[in-house]
Amino acid sequence: MGLSFEQGPIRPPSEAKSLLIRVTRNCPWNKCAFCRTYQKKKFELRSVEEVKEDIRQARAIADDIKALSWKYGGTGEVTDSLVRLIFNEGSGYNDSYRSVCAWLHWGGESVFLQDANSLILKTDDLAEIISFLKDQFPYVQRITSYCRSKTAARKTVGELKRLHEAGLSRIHIGLESGYDPLLEFIDKGVTAADHIEGGKRIVAAGISLCAYVIPGLGGDRWSREHAIATAEVINAINPDYVRLRSLQVVKGTGLYELMQNGKFSPADDEHTVKEIRLFIEHLEGIQTTLVSDHILNLLEELEGKLPEEKERLLSVIDQYFSLPQEDRMIFRLGRRQGIYRQLSDLDDGLMYQRLKAVIDEYIEGGSERFDEDLKRLMHQYI
Repeated sequence: MGLSFEQGPIRPPSEAKSLLIRVTRNCPWNKCAFCRTYQKKKFELRSVEEVKEDIRQARAIADDIKALSWKYGGTGEVTDSLVRLIFNEGSGYNDSYRSVCAWLHWGGESVFLQDANSLILKTDDLAEIISFLKDQFPYVQRITSYCRSKTAARKTVGELKRLHEAGLSRIHIGLESGYDPLLEFIDKGVTAADHIEGGKRIVAAGISLCAYVIPGLGGDRWSREHAIATAEVINAINPDYVRLRSLQVVKGTGLYELMQNGKFSPADDEHTVKEIRLFIEHLEGIQTTLVSDHILNLLEELEGKLPEEKERLLSVIDQYFSLPQEDRMIFRLGRRQGIYRQLSDLDDGLMYQRLKAVIDEYIEGGSERFDEDLKRLMHQYI
């Protein structure tokens, strides 16, 4: 099939059901010590017309897929059988068709603008793209994007309001930390003040804000400072969502080199969970939703609204640490294997016994090998 459009490498997990429209290529900063996504890739702004042409292609593909539905006896809906047809290896449909097909199957209601910092475009240009997108897909309910705090801080509230009026619904910001020495250490290129200024402007413009925090990023050295200072920044911004992404040091990153050179000592699973507890303890005076929707987080069930569910969230962590050490090891293994999602999963007697048999072998052989094997398991999710 000749129709196609360009798509970038990543999007937030919460945008899994979104159509991906690439507005910029790669990352304009591209120095963060924990990230290798855009290494050795040149940042480029795409022209308004280039992006519009991609949107036209996506619209034509969507029309094609809906026509196929009618052809095979449907009513324009993207059914399971139509998904199987388009995703079949021998069907001749390319990745663009598969992406649009999956998007329509999931409802076709959200679009994510790629790559790492779409708001770096001139406000007029981005507003024109968003308006055109809404025109081509009038049934879209939500349009979202990544943005750097410093970029948001350089936009006026009026500019951000204009983007919101054009149709921009939510901005995802990689806050990572609110502790300035740590932000400098990881070469984030922003300060806590930048985070607060950019975040407050987004909120003032009426755009939903999702801030990402990396528990464990301070390692053994700055764990407490990282937790408390980051909570203070979140308190100053009051974003709609705070999403936790526990640190996993990846080979090929600056942070990996620092670790190899003895300049960074990563925190283990349980240290990181204690850090998250300290972070939650210091969240005050805000109305936000905490989300732990990633396999790298040991406790996925740390999800709830603040302030009303704060005590329940803290109790989940306390419940974990009240378990005997062997049960905590069983849960960690089950979680890292993708078997467990919440602490109550330990009540599955048959699975518990299977995992216990493995843990018993680790206890006999020493816990160091257990921790190393869990790290290897975690790498497969990155």
